Parts: sequence; structure tokens; C-alpha cells
Amino acid sequence: MKKLTLWVLMFCCAGLFLQCRDPKQHPLDTEQTNSTESPENPERSGETAPDVQDGGDKPKPAEDIPSDWQELTENEGYQVDIRYATKNNFTKQKIYDCGRCFLRPEAAQKLDNIRQELEEEYGYGIKLFDCFRPRPYQQKLWDIVPDPDYVTPPQKGSMHSRGLAVDLTLTDQDGRELDMGTPFDFFGKEAHHAYTDLPDQVLKNRALLKNVMEKYGFRAITTEWWHYSLNISYPLDNWLWPCEQ
Repeated sequence: MKKLTLWVLMFCCAGLFLQCRDPKQHPLDTEQTNSTESPENPERSGETAPDVQDGGDKPKPAEDIPSDWQELTENEGYQVDIRYATKNNFTKQKIYDCGRCFLRPEAAQKLDNIRQELEEEYGYGIKLFDCFRPRPYQQKLWDIVPDPDYVTPPQKGSMHSRGLAVDLTLTDQDGRELDMGTPFDFFGKEAHHAYTDLPDQVLKNRALLKNVMEKYGFRAITTEWWHYSLNISYPLDNWLWPCEQ
């Protein structure tokens, strides 16, 4: 009888031990195993910078520009018209404290190559509407328009908040915007790349912009002729640029 009791106790202990070792019983392991997020697709990954926190007070502007950022200015040959630093945008509110354009170095270099090619071959220039968008500003946009069809939720993260996206258009030799069929931030089918019920010259202008951006590695999205992003991996960021006096 004692031997039978001993065998029963040993069998139960062994069963409990194996159950504890079974990875299927650990919810964290299950979550990691079933994850379909890819680190190579930062727009979908929901990746966040280590020091970024949702909510709370807006951080103070940086005293010095971080070394892994590059500013694009008129000195480099661009027209800089950051619309979210004005009320001339779809929210009709001023989102940024002031308008400056920063990108990650890889994106800035590629865009400068594009600018030079456009100038040399067509005499065209580039006007910049939006570049890096710090997460506090992305949150402000979301607070005004909490609709994922128009604004990327801050917790998901925008390519703008990674410094890898730019909103832009082309300008002629006199600095005037080429006709793209709709204004910047026009949310209708007429702004879609697939929409072709437009004058031939508008279609040619859009095709030129798209072709040269894609040549250097930028990708378009279907609904906005002005938006392009570089699909490399950088974290979201929330530093704010200082406003020049």
C-alpha cells in the first residue's frame, strides 16, 4: 500500500512539472509566437521610442538639434511652407509652434539627390509642406481629428514621426507650384494616384513627381499625391525643434 501511494505521488509531481514547462501555458510566450508584426515595416509595427510617453505635458523644445537629424532649408534650395505651422491646413488650426523641416539623414540625402535631378533636367524645384512630425504634434492632430481615415493614431505611429516621410510638390522656374489637380491635404478621390479624370498636364506632373521619388526609394500611398516615405527602420521620436527668434 505504501509503495502504491508513493508511485501515485511521484506520478502527480511529474505531471505538474511537465505542465509548468509547457510553453503553451505561458501567455507571454503565446503572444510572442503568434505575433505577425515585422520590424522591417515600422509603420505597422507600432514601435515606440523608449523615452516617448503618451499623454502628459508637451516636452520643451530642444536646445540643440539631435545629431541624427538634418534640416532642409531655403539655403539648400527648397521652398519651405510647413502648413501645420499655420492655419492653412485641413484642421484650420495651428498645430506646430513654428515651421521647420527635419528628416533622418538617409531621407534628407535622397531628397537632395531628387532636388538636384529635377533642377538639372527640368528646371523644377521642390516645395515642402511637412516633414518630421514629433509625437506631441501627432497627438494634437489626433485630438482635433480622432479619425484613423485622416490621421494616424499616435500609439500606432506615423512615418512622419520617424522622420522618414515628406509631403511635397513641384515648382517651376519662377517658384510657382505645378498644377497637381488638388491642393495639399485634399481628402477626396481627386487626390488619389489612381484617379485619372484630370487634365493631361496634371497627370504628367503627378507622374513626374512619383517616378522621381520612387527612383530614389521613396514610396507613395494610394490616397495622397503629395505624400512619400522611405521604408527603413527608425523609432518614433518626440523631440521638438526650437523656434528661431
